[in-house]
Amino acid sequence: MKNEKTPEWHAEMCHPANKYRVQMVKDEIFTLEGIRAGMPFGSSSGRWGDSGKMWTEQHGTPTGADLTYYAGYDNTFYRLKIDFPLERMKDLVRRNYAYREVKNKTIEEYKYEGDRDLQYIMDDVDAAYKSYDRMSSLIFGFAPKGMVVVWINYGLTVIEIGRYQAKVITDPKELESAKNRHLETWRFTPEYFDELAKKLYNPDANCELWDMFRLRYNWKPVIASENPNFRLFEINTEYYNGEKDQMLRPWLLENKMRDRALPNVFQFFWETGIGQKFEGRIFFNQNKIFSRFKGLSGDNEIQVKIAKDNRSLEVLLNNQKLDVDSIRIYPNSKREFNDSYK
Repeated sequence: MKNEKTPEWHAEMCHPANKYRVQMVKDEIFTLEGIRAGMPFGSSSGRWGDSGKMWTEQHGTPTGADLTYYAGYDNTFYRLKIDFPLERMKDLVRRNYAYREVKNKTIEEYKYEGDRDLQYIMDDVDAAYKSYDRMSSLIFGFAPKGMVVVWINYGLTVIEIGRYQAKVITDPKELESAKNRHLETWRFTPEYFDELAKKLYNPDANCELWDMFRLRYNWKPVIASENPNFRLFEINTEYYNGEKDQMLRPWLLENKMRDRALPNVFQFFWETGIGQKFEGRIFFNQNKIFSRFKGLSGDNEIQVKIAKDNRSLEVLLNNQKLDVDSIRIYPNSKREFNDSYK
């Protein structure tokens, strides 16, 4: 077994929309190894769960954070001082999640750093491409009213660590220090700061929508076809809560029921014969899917039924039609899988 390396990753700052942008004032991310880590300079960016940019690599196993930031939309300085679940973080930073098959090799959903199989696959010059991605970033999402969500990003897999609550800074000395540091960083005069605060103020800002996105249910995707030659190879799911995951063979065939947030997008690949390769995408309707799941308990299925001729499909929740925003089917997919028709 190869020696394990100190985890290396990027820190990201995202927000739900540009009108909810925040600026970092003071930051520290604590690590198990005692290596100092920090946040990017400047403002949050991107969308919920994805900042769209990274900066200098950070190192160590993240164990918590102490952040001070400014939210212009409510003219408030917040402080977030948190600890992450230590044993979970020690486990997650060692994981490498699969993102595609390797030619003629069986892969697993994830492998641990130092695993001989993992190293063999990643270093194999005969493989078409490496198959596993390590942790690439620690993402902090800043929603209104001090709501902060933290995720670990592995590329096609994104896992939520938790939802945290920042506190409004009210201590006069701490508030003055934070404001002075903010003005100095951005080279604002006090007059311009007040003018900008009035311009950006949003009295309706709240975090209810992003708390709703975190609701979880027991469900699984079930994709089937009337065509007897149907073979399903991959399902990629983006969730409203900012998480992502991927299912490949062989664990795709097991398709276990799991506690999940609700899906925003499905992307999936299938074949029904030589030269009959397809990619499908389903874009869910936020209001419809949350309304239909509200109050549901027990095990549930989001079912996708593909027509025999591969030209259409329907979406159902527990055998009842589920309206979605958009359905797309792309023929002539170029993706090759180990179990493809040959």
